[in-house]
Amino acid sequence: MIRTFFALFMLISTVIFAQNKLNLIPYPQKIEFSKGEFIIPGNFILDEKLSKKEREYFKKYFGKFFTLAYGKNEEIHLVNALFPPSAQPLSEEQKKEKYAIEISPKRIVIQSYTEQGRFLALQTLIQLFEEYKTVKKIPAMKIEDQPRFAWRGMHLDVCRHFFTVDEVKQYIDYLAMYKLNTFHWHLTDDQGWRIEIKKYPKLTQIGSKRKESMIGAYVDNTFDGKPYGPYFYTQEQIKDVVKYARDRHITVVPEIEMPGHALAALSAYPELACTSGPFEVATKWGVFDDVFCPKDETFTFLENVLDEVIQLFPSQYIHIGGDECPKTRWKECTHCQELIRKNNLKDEHGLQSYFIRRIEKYVNSKGRKIIGWDEILEGGLAPNAAVMSWTGVNGGIEAAKSKHVAVMTPGAYCYFDHYQGDPQSEPNAFGGFTPLEKVYSYNPVPAELNAEQAKYILGVQANLWTEYILDFSHVQYMIFPRLMALSEVGWGTSDPENYKEFEGRVINQFKILDQMKVNYARSIYNIVGKVVPADSGIAYELSTSQNSNGIRYTLDGTVPTINSAAYERPVSVPASLTIKSAYFEGGQLKSAVSSQQFTVSKTTGKKITLEQQPNENYSFGGAFTLVDGIIGNARQLGKTWLGFQGKDVAVTIDFGQKTAFTEVYFNTLENKGSWIHLAKSAKIFVSDDNRNFKLIKEIGTGEIQNAKGKIKVNVGTQNARYLKVNIENAGIIPAGNPGADSKAWLFVDEIGVN
Repeated sequence: MIRTFFALFMLISTVIFAQNKLNLIPYPQKIEFSKGEFIIPGNFILDEKLSKKEREYFKKYFGKFFTLAYGKNEEIHLVNALFPPSAQPLSEEQKKEKYAIEISPKRIVIQSYTEQGRFLALQTLIQLFEEYKTVKKIPAMKIEDQPRFAWRGMHLDVCRHFFTVDEVKQYIDYLAMYKLNTFHWHLTDDQGWRIEIKKYPKLTQIGSKRKESMIGAYVDNTFDGKPYGPYFYTQEQIKDVVKYARDRHITVVPEIEMPGHALAALSAYPELACTSGPFEVATKWGVFDDVFCPKDETFTFLENVLDEVIQLFPSQYIHIGGDECPKTRWKECTHCQELIRKNNLKDEHGLQSYFIRRIEKYVNSKGRKIIGWDEILEGGLAPNAAVMSWTGVNGGIEAAKSKHVAVMTPGAYCYFDHYQGDPQSEPNAFGGFTPLEKVYSYNPVPAELNAEQAKYILGVQANLWTEYILDFSHVQYMIFPRLMALSEVGWGTSDPENYKEFEGRVINQFKILDQMKVNYARSIYNIVGKVVPADSGIAYELSTSQNSNGIRYTLDGTVPTINSAAYERPVSVPASLTIKSAYFEGGQLKSAVSSQQFTVSKTTGKKITLEQQPNENYSFGGAFTLVDGIIGNARQLGKTWLGFQGKDVAVTIDFGQKTAFTEVYFNTLENKGSWIHLAKSAKIFVSDDNRNFKLIKEIGTGEIQNAKGKIKVNVGTQNARYLKVNIENAGIIPAGNPGADSKAWLFVDEIGVN
């Protein structure tokens, strides 16, 4: 989107207001500067036509700047007005969030069509007053603004870990600050049922607590031994939160999971399952085979639950989950198999479609619509369903091409439970690597869609799953500052080419978060390391959001000081070593100390090609990740691993010349709860021409299992230019494992030779 800025350079006392950008997030669509400035008065007189709740909001956020009064004469400093009739007719949707602010030397005029538009204008004014409160002067300007996308959302999982009503309200305040308009409340899952349903009291009596919780990284497989809960929201508390959000023009979309992620419900009402149980609320994270059985009593139960949910939530959409539903129990269930035959369904995926369609018909009969994760596409999409595309962008593309609306929330860009900085210096996270810059780079409209199809992209959302987030302080850490990037992406004014300019505005916003005592991530200040190819193999490129002249580093593993080597250019890594780096300012340490260990082999930095690409959630660095000299940490599935779902790994490495070696090594992972399985087998080949390859080693399942995925094999004396390694994916996950019948994940890191 092209933005034109008219900047008039004005010298006012000692303050120069001329600037290319204001410190606003999300940045408005259009700003025009004009002559003069508005002097912030001691007594600020508001238009009396503002509603009572707008006055209360004004008092809460502006009362710290000046004394407020209300009036209707010429002395009014903030005037509330409607837009004049437009020559071009606008739809109600276009009018809803459109606003303008005109700041002149005498007053500030807000124009809008709706109360929601005025509210968004207030958020812009709050940021402007925060920026200019010290000098007490705001440059004269005209802002014309409205969002690109109708759905700008944030999700919060309260099932894995619970958050109080006050904390949920704080979360909603954060959304309002940055003009997000949808709060997706994930209320039911295997690990807890968090919403009171009066017709089924055992859902909260039994389903809202668990005997213990998994702690640490998933691979640790350890538990705290402490009962968790009962934790849930009463219906009165839900009404309170919904009203609180509505007052801030935020829609609350509830999620009631089905047909999978149902263990908490089945623990309370086991008769809704395909087997007799007994069941217990899950203590581990992951996916479980026991799901809702598609029988009449199950649908009666779910319809009754939805009746109460619909009474509590006025949202147009009800989220029904639909994701990660194993078909193991359905395959073994006589009733399910008879249902497939009776309804001429193709298979269990068809049965999932039958399930979702039946629920959709009921929800539609209540005047509402369903939205679900992109697995609801399995077996055919329900007629009026909306899709939330999380496994990538393909779900959204498929939905839009079939004229269904979609909300884009791909894990690679929009999962805020991923690491946002160096995993070695970050709190434990689910995995993946989604730094601020990557969130900011996202375009919610896939390039595969034409202009007509693109109209079905309703918007964008980020998700916060809380397996590893134990308290609200950690929630704050994971969403800030990434929520700011999401805000600007959803508003439609993000400009990835000028990310550094956005980064500067983010740092300026930290002053507001400091006042609010928000525990935001400071990863933006830390040293970012990137391995790059070099003549000698690899080099380590260091950068920071601050002046890179302040970076100091060491090569011997010691902690850097102000007297350590100053960073000037990428640091050569000729052999195995540890680089530690930090940022100093004014002689003082300002960042965390970053540490990176390198294990250099004969493949390090060499040209590498992959026949199949990794899943975009686990693709940071691409193929080069496998020859960057960094051995992946099995406890941190961050940026050092490549992940492939249902795909084999076929890698060819070009040494550049014939090279002698006797040993090949690589690592794969096992984490069955997350559907990650060790490789089934592997084959190693050599070639001198990249066409004719000779097999030199086969590695069977038993050898991989015995080595626990850490493969290091003797291949005899070899002398070749090309090395090819084929690593076979485990394939379809077998029955008895989480995610049975789904495609297994294969995680691979450094491929080296000695």
